[in-house]
Amino acid sequence: MSKNKIKKDKPLSPKKEFRNQINDQLKNALKGLEEKLGKKEFDGRIKKAAKLLTAGIKTKQVKPVKMKPVKKEIVPPEIKINNI
Repeated sequence: MSKNKIKKDKPLSPKKEFRNQINDQLKNALKGLEEKLGKKEFDGRIKKAAKLLTAGIKTKQVKPVKMKPVKKEIVPPEIKINNI
């Protein structure tokens, strides 16, 4: 089997989309650094930085917690005792 597989058009997860956006913004902001480090090293560092910045993002939405109503204690009425 060949290693070249055809990629299906799957939508990226929100985390990966955000990582790609950060990657692009960092590349644009640090162009001077790319010239000093070289393209390969710069790309590796940018990729690691984007990964660290997006590490806390969760891909699944958190389900809201349903609050259970608090049961009120039913206090029995006072029993009246007839005095003899």
